[in-house]
Amino acid sequence: MEYAKPVMRMTALVKMGFPEEYLLMAYRSRGQTFAWKMNPTKSNSPILFDTEGFEKWRIKMAGAGR
Repeated sequence: MEYAKPVMRMTALVKMGFPEEYLLMAYRSRGQTFAWKMNPTKSNSPILFDTEGFEKWRIKMAGAGR
């Protein structure tokens, strides 16, 4: 899948069609290294995604159900 930028906010990924719940699951998954808060000390800070790492995780998770 093609992404507009190498690092994107969660809101931009939602606009691309990803469900917010799916992105939160990815952000909260144990051991992930592709998503983080812009300012971890603030609870309402935007969540950023390294799109290359997210895509690798997404493909891995899609194959896990097989």
